[in-house]
Amino acid sequence: MGSASRIKPERLAEKLLAIRSKFDCSQTEMAEKLSSKRVIVRRSDVSRYELGLREPPLTVLLQYARLAKVIVDVLIDDEFNLP
Repeated sequence: MGSASRIKPERLAEKLLAIRSKFDCSQTEMAEKLSSKRVIVRRSDVSRYELGLREPPLTVLLQYARLAKVIVDVLIDDEFNLP
């Protein structure tokens, strides 16, 4: 039995970059804002998220949403735009 790959949000990378731009911080500074006791985010991770090469784990995606003061739906649903 094979498994179909899941549909990935097309605009996620663009939205994550927009959030970092809003805070006017470097990728290293954004990595520090996203890191927690349980999850360490590196600058290279932020770069991969913004280039669309990798999707952030749910805990990191939630942290992006909290920083931007939006619900996670806004980040993952291509129909929504950031405020």
